[in-house]
Amino acid sequence: MSDVPAYEQVKAHIRQRIASGEWRPGDPVPSEAALMAQFSISRMTANRALRELAAEGLVNRVQGSGTRVAQLHRISSRLTIRDIHEEVVERGHVHTTRVLLLAREKAGGEVALSLGVPAGSIVFHSVLIHMENGVPIQYEDRYVNPAAAPDYIDTDFTQASPTLHLLQHAPLTEASYSIEACLPTADEARELSIKRSEPCLVMMRRTVSGANVASVARLLYPASRYSFAGEFQA
Repeated sequence: MSDVPAYEQVKAHIRQRIASGEWRPGDPVPSEAALMAQFSISRMTANRALRELAAEGLVNRVQGSGTRVAQLHRISSRLTIRDIHEEVVERGHVHTTRVLLLAREKAGGEVALSLGVPAGSIVFHSVLIHMENGVPIQYEDRYVNPAAAPDYIDTDFTQASPTLHLLQHAPLTEASYSIEACLPTADEARELSIKRSEPCLVMMRRTVSGANVASVARLLYPASRYSFAGEFQA
């Protein structure tokens, strides 16, 4: 017997159908009654699963019309993946970007596994330095799945950030990340104009668009120049 709560099993089932592209934006989602019969659960459990998915922006619930898959632009906005250009501009400062690498590469084992593609497949690789008023604040090392964003390789990232490009061309249906402290490599320290002994924060982020993993990114920030903030509501 699974240790996963029944409502989480229902949510995972619905998420999987949306992520695979089987259920498209606007498609109907099974009713509470249908979920009760399929999973042998109570109406309260079915209601909780749909209510939480609606709160996450994955589905829309309309009285008298049932539940439907949300539009992708709404899903991406609920995930609150921030564009660093937008963040800097909101502070009243100037954002600029230096492109260190933008290339097609064969995916090694670890990258292939992260992107969900066969080893040796061609993927896009970009390395950028983001600056605020001329001061480096982020080292971005990103791999992108061409199936999700085929025009990525031809984009001028001094004019539009990778995050903005992906939000526009590979709308998010799922994202995951982790943040930890680290020290920069020699190359990272040089490009960020910091000492190798200076503490940094690194975010590892993976985004999914429909049936494809869109990108995996390593985002490195000098701790003295950047902090993460968020708000939570009960």
